[in-house]
Amino acid sequence: MAEAIAKLYAADVFEAFSAGTHTKAQINPDAVAVIQKLHGIDMRVTQKPKLLDDIPPVDIVVTMGCNVSCPFLPAKYREDWGLEDPTGKDEESFVKTAKTIEQKVLDLKERIPGLLTDKRE
Repeated sequence: MAEAIAKLYAADVFEAFSAGTHTKAQINPDAVAVIQKLHGIDMRVTQKPKLLDDIPPVDIVVTMGCNVSCPFLPAKYREDWGLEDPTGKDEESFVKTAKTIEQKVLDLKERIPGLLTDKRE
């Protein structure tokens, strides 16, 4: 959901990639349905499951939380959004998570110039 939302609201500022340590055969169908309903985006067409090794080097890493331990990925800046994983929960849980991601993406979009500026200059 984060990749789709970031591409929708922040593609003019940053390029977003979602990736993990294990690939799955498909993106979570509940997430696909919620993003389709909220934003009209079919993630089955616009995205695919990816491994961390499948994405280019990044400047910013955002981990979602979701009660998982994330591997180290080199970056200039990192933050964790501390989200609960809605997997296995009802549609409203997915909607709530998607709306939280939307707000965090918009916030990050505004903060990016300051995050990547070298503070020593």
